[in-house]
Amino acid sequence: MIRFEDVVVRYPGTTVPALAGVSFDAVAGKITAVAGPNGSGKSTLIRALIRRQPIERGSIYIDGDDLNSLSTQETAKRIAVTPQREEPAFPMTVDEYVALGRFPRLGLWRSPDAADHNAVVAAMQKAGVAMFASRRTDTLSGGEWQRVRIARALAQEARAIVLDEPTTFLDLAHEMSLFELLHSLAEDGMAVLLISHQLNLVARFADTIVLLHHGNVVATGAPADVMQASLLERVYEWPLVISRDPAVGAPSLVPLRRSTTP
Repeated sequence: MIRFEDVVVRYPGTTVPALAGVSFDAVAGKITAVAGPNGSGKSTLIRALIRRQPIERGSIYIDGDDLNSLSTQETAKRIAVTPQREEPAFPMTVDEYVALGRFPRLGLWRSPDAADHNAVVAAMQKAGVAMFASRRTDTLSGGEWQRVRIARALAQEARAIVLDEPTTFLDLAHEMSLFELLHSLAEDGMAVLLISHQLNLVARFADTIVLLHHGNVVATGAPADVMQASLLERVYEWPLVISRDPAVGAPSLVPLRRSTTP
């Protein structure tokens, strides 16, 4: 489980915090989605979690242990993170790239063994990229590259996976395929923490939505509880209606055109 407890983050030179006392849990076996408009603090959560941005106040816990008490290697054994932007320094084959996920288990001195090889193969199979094993990373499409990045994260054999805007630049089929994969990972017992702008997809797949606005949690709960028109209109500052997804009954957001009539 990942727990954010009263987390405050303030960037240098700013008076208003990027995160102003954020608290929520991402539990095992569930998809927890963090949503909110641009500048609401979503990516700052990830930066705090991977210790790229110091916390001014509050704590982050991984399986009950304070993040500050864990080494970088131990943290990587517990949570796997796929950031929003990432490109290898030079092209490599997909299996070589996925094998990078074994580094927290290998350390600096141990050479990969059969167990590491099997973990890489299993990760590629679970992410649906085994057929790409010998392809170079610079030949992959956007959807293929996202799945390969998830395969590398799965190769870490962590108990939680964190993804920052994983559907950016993906078409409809790849978006759905990726969310189906995340659903299966949660069913297998992983804690899935997802940062996403895709509220309609989130509403179909997430167990919990955490809605951020100006660094504050303004709502948290099941999609039906958070996807309220009056709340979302205030947060996103745009007129909208909430309908029901005819396929699964999940709430669905429909943005409206602003009237041009005086």
